[in-house]
Amino acid sequence: MILEAAPLQVKAGQFDAFEAAFREAQAIIASMPGYQSHELQRCLEREGQYLLLVRWDSVASHEEGFRKSAGYQDWKRLLHHFYDPFPTVLHYEAVDLRR
Repeated sequence: MILEAAPLQVKAGQFDAFEAAFREAQAIIASMPGYQSHELQRCLEREGQYLLLVRWDSVASHEEGFRKSAGYQDWKRLLHHFYDPFPTVLHYEAVDLRR
């Protein structure tokens, strides 16, 4: 399992519209092969700061499967205009701490 983490800074005054658009857009990502789950967190200390966490089977599921899909164009249309600056997305894997 790979965890995609995307800190999202939403433009001032557009928080409600962003959350409404995300409610629609989440169906797109959830329909992708290799998708496992997602969550969107709103920061308590910084207005307009969100954290999107998406669990994928692999980096390729996200980078190639999702980002090269027709659905990604709808995702971009629904969400990308809300961000300033545009987010940097990183991928993480679990560390085995039992060793």
